[in-house]
Amino acid sequence: QVQLEESGGGLVQAGGSLRLSCAASGRTLGYTMGWFRQGPGKERDFVAAIMWSGGRTRYADSVKGRFTISKANTGNTVYLQMNSLKPDDTAVYYCAAGRRGLASETALYDYWGQGTQVTVSS
Repeated sequence: QVQLEESGGGLVQAGGSLRLSCAASGRTLGYTMGWFRQGPGKERDFVAAIMWSGGRTRYADSVKGRFTISKANTGNTVYLQMNSLKPDDTAVYYCAAGRRGLASETALYDYWGQGTQVTVSS
């Protein structure tokens, strides 16, 4: 069992930055940690993922060069640093954990947090 809790969301102007955190508890070794987002009236989309062991990463094309996923050197926290934010980045951001590599499909993640709202104003 893995429990996930996101934090760090909020309201920011376009061009600004936010850092989201995902605190994981339970047995996280060997898991991939992913960030997804769901905008109003939209499906939940892949944003980024990182393998807990080794630190390999993967990003959606829409956030490459702007977002960075990382994990804490100690403890079980994963971060999503979001720079150059755009109004289109407005969504509820979810942290997820799975055991199927750097997957981008929601169905391949087993555990989910409750989400944190990010709103980018123009």
